[in-house]
Amino acid sequence: MSTVYDKLMNCYKSVRERTDFVPEVAVVLGSGLGDYGNQIRVEAELPYSDIEGFPVSTVPGHAGKFIFGYVNETPVVCMQGRVHYYEGYDISDVVLPTRLMKLMGAKILFLTNASGGINPGFQAGDFMMITDHISLFAPNPLIGSNIEELGTRFPDMSHVYDEELQTIIEAVAKEHDIALRKGIYAQLTGPSFESPAEIRLLHQLGADAVGMSTVVEAIAANHMGMKICGISCVCNLAAGMSPTPLTHEEVQEAARVAAPKFKRLLTEAVTRFHGRA
Repeated sequence: MSTVYDKLMNCYKSVRERTDFVPEVAVVLGSGLGDYGNQIRVEAELPYSDIEGFPVSTVPGHAGKFIFGYVNETPVVCMQGRVHYYEGYDISDVVLPTRLMKLMGAKILFLTNASGGINPGFQAGDFMMITDHISLFAPNPLIGSNIEELGTRFPDMSHVYDEELQTIIEAVAKEHDIALRKGIYAQLTGPSFESPAEIRLLHQLGADAVGMSTVVEAIAANHMGMKICGISCVCNLAAGMSPTPLTHEEVQEAARVAAPKFKRLLTEAVTRFHGRA
C-alpha cells in the first residue's frame, strides 16, 4: 500500500467523521473567486485544517475550506482555496483534494483559475473555457508507483475536458450574453510570474493563457475517471504584453470585477450539469 494512498484514505476517513454529504459536482475556486460560496445553499463547512494530514492553503485570497451544499438542485462540494505546488507541497499533496472529492462521490470536476493572457486577442477580465492544456512545466502527479485503486498506469489524455460539459457552458454563456473565449491553458510552477521570453515560448507552443494551477488537478481527475471542465479568468496580460509589472493584487482585483458574470456562468452551468455524470 502506497503512502500517498494511505494519506488519501486517512483524509477521507477524517472527512466522513464530520459529514456524510455526497456531492455530484466538485468545484475548485481560483484566486479572487472564493466568495462564490455565498451562492451555495450550505449544508456543511469543513476547514482544511480540521482534516488530519490535509495540506493547508497559504495564499491570500484562498480561504482554505470545503463547502458542501446545493447549487439549485445540484449537490456540490466547493473548494474555497486550492493548494499550489509553489507553496512547497509535494505534487501528490497538491492533487490530494481532487482525489478526495472524487472519493466523496463527485463525478464532475469544474476547475477555475486566474490566469495571464497570452493570446494577443485576449484582455483582462475575459473568460476562457479550457479546451486543452500543456503540462510540460509542472511535475506530473502520476509519477511514481501507480495507485491501481485510483486508475490505470497510462491514462489517455486525448479528451481531458469533456465536450458535453463544454457545450453546456457555451450555451449558458450565450444565453446570458457573457463573452466566452476558448483556448489552451499552460501550467507553470510559479510562484514567480513568467518572463517575457517564457511567454514568447508558450505562445509558440500554442498556449492562450498561463497560470500556476489546474493542469495537475485535471490530470489526477482524468486518471480517476471524472468528467472535467474548466474556466480561466484572464486577470492580466502576461509578461512582455503589457508595460506594467505583474502583481498578485492585480490578479485579485481583476477577478473581483469579473466575479458577478463568473457567478452567473458557474451557477447556471452547474445547475445544468445535474444528472450528466
